[in-house]
Order: sequence, then C-alpha cells, then structure tokens
Amino acid sequence: MKYFIYARKSTETEDKQVLSIEAQLAELAEHSEKERLEIAASFEEAKTAKEPGRTVFAEMLARIEQGEAQGILSWHPDRLARNSIDGGRIIYMLDTGKLLDLKFPTFWFESTPQGKFMLNIAFGQSKYYIDNLSENVKRGNRQKLRRGLWPTVAPLGYINNRKTRGIDPDPEMAPLIRKAFETYSTGEYTLKQIRDMLEEEGLRNGHGNALYLSGVEKLLKRPIYCGLMLFKGELYEGVHEPIVPKKLFDEVQRVFVKRGKKHRQRKNEYPFLGMMQCASCGCSITAERQKGHVYYRCTKKKGPCGERYAREESLFGQMKETVEQFSLPDAIGNKMLAKLDGEARDTKREKQASAQLLTDDKSNVEVKLQTLLDLRLAGELTTDEYRTKKSDLLHRKSGIEEQIRQYRSGGTDRLEPVRMLIKDAVRAKELASKDDKPELRAFLLRVGSNLLLERQRLRCEAKKGWRVLRQQPDFRDWQPVGESNSCYQDENLAS
Repeated sequence: MKYFIYARKSTETEDKQVLSIEAQLAELAEHSEKERLEIAASFEEAKTAKEPGRTVFAEMLARIEQGEAQGILSWHPDRLARNSIDGGRIIYMLDTGKLLDLKFPTFWFESTPQGKFMLNIAFGQSKYYIDNLSENVKRGNRQKLRRGLWPTVAPLGYINNRKTRGIDPDPEMAPLIRKAFETYSTGEYTLKQIRDMLEEEGLRNGHGNALYLSGVEKLLKRPIYCGLMLFKGELYEGVHEPIVPKKLFDEVQRVFVKRGKKHRQRKNEYPFLGMMQCASCGCSITAERQKGHVYYRCTKKKGPCGERYAREESLFGQMKETVEQFSLPDAIGNKMLAKLDGEARDTKREKQASAQLLTDDKSNVEVKLQTLLDLRLAGELTTDEYRTKKSDLLHRKSGIEEQIRQYRSGGTDRLEPVRMLIKDAVRAKELASKDDKPELRAFLLRVGSNLLLERQRLRCEAKKGWRVLRQQPDFRDWQPVGESNSCYQDENLAS
C-alpha cells in the first residue's frame, strides 16, 4: 500500500503552537521508517483548514481517487480537516474504498466502523476548537472596541503599543498622512498627485510598496485617522491620538462628494482652469491647446465677447507677480504672529466658558447614545438603523470633543484665518520664485477672490482676511514694494 504524506501549517494565529511543516515532515519520515510505509509523494501546505478550498489538499485527494496512493500519513486528524466538508469527504472516501488507510503518529486509526466513528469525533473536536477559538477572538475584539482600543494590527500611520495594547501615531508616517489630508482638502489635487507626493516622501504600506490609487482613497476615507474606528461596518470611539482633526477629515469627505458629482474628465490637464471668469461678460474661462501652447479664453456662453486669448505662460508670470505682492518679510510676520498669540492668551477665560457649554452638549450626545443602545437591546431598532444613528451621533460627539480640545489648548482663535494668512504672506516670495503651478493656484485661491481675466490681464481681489491683515499697525508701518499697485489701494491685485 502506498501513502501520501500531508503536512500543513496554518497562517492563522490560532495555529502558532502547532509544529512547523519542517518539524512535521521530520516526525512523519521517522514514523514511516518505523512502520515501513511506502511513501509515494509528499504534500505541504500553509493554509488554514477552517474553510474548504485548500488547493494542495484537493490535489492530493484527486490523485488518491486516481489510484496513485491508497493511504495518507499526517501528524494529526486536525491537519487534514477543521471543517465538516473536508472531514466528511475523508470519511466518504473511506466508505467507498477509494481511501483505505490513515496513519497518525499521535492518533490511532483503523478503517472499521469504530475507527471511523472515532475519526469523526476527532474531526468534530477540531471543528469545535476552531469555532470556539473564533468566538473567543470576536468577544475579545468587541471588548477592545468598547474600551476604545483598535483590536488588530495598527493601520498605516500608527504603530502597536505593547504596553497599553493600543495604537500610537507613527512619528515618521503620521506627518505624511496629515499632509495628504491637508493637501487633498484644498480640492486642487487629484488622488494620483497625492499618491505621487506620498511616494516621493517615502510613505509605504506594510509590505514596503507604494500605495495604489485605491489605497490612497481608502486612506483618506478611514475615520480612524480622526479618532473614530470603523470595524465590521460599525463605528466606535477610539482612545488613540488622532492624526488629523475631525474638521479636516470632514472637509476631505466633502471634496470626495463634490468630485463624485463630476462625471466628465477632461483629456488634458490645464492648471489654471476653473479659477477665473471673464471680466466683460462674467462667463467662465476655458482652455485649449494650439500649436504647442495653452490658451485661456472666454467660453462666450452668453453671446459674442471681445475678450482675447491669453497664453498660459503670460498668465503664469502675472500670477507670480500677484503672489509676490502678498509677501511679508520674516521679521514683520513673526512680530505680527507674536501679537496675535498674546491676544489669544487674553481670551483664554472666554474659551473655557465655551468649552463648558460644549461639554454639556457632549453629555447630551452621550445620553442619546445610551438611549439608542437601550432601544437596540429592546429590539425596537434593526442593526442597520442602530449603526446608522450611532455613526451620526459619534461623528457629532467627535466634532464636539475636538472643539473642546482646541478651546482648552488655546486653539479656535477668531484671528486664526489672519494667522494663517500671515504665514502664507511670509512664504509668498519664496513661492513666487518657484515654477510650481498647482501650488501657485492653490495659494491664489486661498488669499484671493473674484479672479477675472480682462484684456489678457489677471485681476484679483484680496479676501477679507487680507484686509484685516492690512489694518494691523505693523503692516501699515511697512512700505511694501509696488505700493502704488491697486492691491494696496482698493484691495485689487492687478499684475
């Protein structure tokens, strides 16, 4: 009688204590010599037997049915099957005579009714073990989630903390993920550009590979980065430190929704498309390529228009000049930022009062969450209804908690837009010296408004924050280059 050796090592965590494939093969070789068994072939497989569908196992049984061997030598019955289908197939092959014998160094078997009965019990015990282990793992995961702990391997951007059994931001990867959120939230970058940026910065997945576009989209949609955990379709509160603020996460989701409504993709990418209007008729500005150059013109949707074409190179130069008019010397900018910081400290008491009101709102949301759980336990809500309502309340609670943290840490300043504008103004001169069209476009959209194309010239009005900045004493004392420009007279920027 010929035998096939079958050794299996599961990749699942529940089988880590089982002997490795190499150790099994050594024991089985020694047993075959002791029993003087004729070995026809040896099969090795690293796959769980919890579910049917093992390729090597199916190949082995098929070759037994073809008569290449009549018996199987394995370490234990649980190496052959941990599910009822594979176990039943082994029993059936014994009943039909296609399989004559099974040998195990750790289990006695004889192809008799009593032997098959005991084998069936061994298969049943193996299935019970795996099922029970699965339930224990699920119960442990549910308990971790209730405590706000991520139950599995830390996602990209986090690392597992063995002491707290939670997750902490990865000091190298977390800043890159935050940068991805901040960049995409502007609405000026595609997923491909975000992927290329992350690849250039060195962000890699768990296998050391660059992210695919689908991976970037999944990353930007995962609520775990703002402090919430989505696990098996249900949302939970996390105690881990968020990588991005809830407000920024929500803004990124709005960008996804906004872009999801755009069904038509342009064949060519024009960096300044969608940011200007025609000064004569108010129509939008379109772009086209002619003789190797890109030209911007009025769409003329309201009728004939006398505005002429403007070459992209000319517009790019005008935009650089416009951006440079926003620039502030480092010394002036730092002085203004210091004054804003001083004013923020003076309003700390007001923020504490606001934080208390938000704390009360948070308590109300927690009461609603408990009421929602009571309704679910009472059977008055379906699982889907419960998860949907719970998700809405948890998002609301997360937003309130972020506001509370900002108030208590001195954030949420009413002059925060001015502070950001000062920082932009400090780096404006550097930006104007570069040839980065997407970043230049994003800067103009942040600080300017009502961008118009008039007689091949760009006109731009400064946003309200810039006018507030101009009212600061340090700004008025500074004599900027090009003071005669309309930018400093009526908040218009004309390059």
